[in-house]
Amino acid sequence: MIQFYNVSKIYPNGVKALNDVTVQIRKGEFVFLVGPSGAGKSSLIKIIFREEMPSRGQALFNSKNITRLKGREVPLLRRKIGMVFQDFRLLPQKTVFENVAFAMQVTGSSGRAIRDRVPLVLSQVGLKDKAGVMPSQLSGGEQQRVCIARAIVNNPVLIIADEPTGNLDPDTSWELMNLFNEINSKGTTILMATHARDIVNTMKKRVLSMTGGRITRDEESGVYSNES
Repeated sequence: MIQFYNVSKIYPNGVKALNDVTVQIRKGEFVFLVGPSGAGKSSLIKIIFREEMPSRGQALFNSKNITRLKGREVPLLRRKIGMVFQDFRLLPQKTVFENVAFAMQVTGSSGRAIRDRVPLVLSQVGLKDKAGVMPSQLSGGEQQRVCIARAIVNNPVLIIADEPTGNLDPDTSWELMNLFNEINSKGTTILMATHARDIVNTMKKRVLSMTGGRITRDEESGVYSNES
């Protein structure tokens, strides 16, 4: 599904965020992306989402070269990817229903499709009874569930989660990880950048570890770090 071949990213200020990265992520995988701040995780994610372009190398998504997409093709790429962020990024003046519906509206979905689909997704993430509530009335865990609902409402083939449990307590974090696991079990590929060592070590998914813009470890059923 995702293929990077010798991808480097050098920013105008000279910072080399990615250094000759070659990696493949297969359809249906659950992959943790770990490493210290500044290791290159965010740059890798931004290239997949076409927020950034590589300075060198090739980046493919579903066999299409991301770097060669025309401007009108970028929204089509992004419809196949659901994004979940640490800081939620919900629209504060819209209800839970409206926040999730907005993700369908921007893709041109009909009103009927939205009315049918949004309640199903809210039920899936355990928020069926919160449709009319404003984000400010929700707990952090509930807000992140809204973000997950928004990410999956258009049936993406890939979910990219960037530190999704960073602002949550341990119990809430595990509730969300169980939800991600359930989504993955239905065939959706998940790429998750995280510093949550306990989650990575317990779940034993594939782990890509980054340091200095390089992938320094690629381990099936891996742990956060091999250091003792």
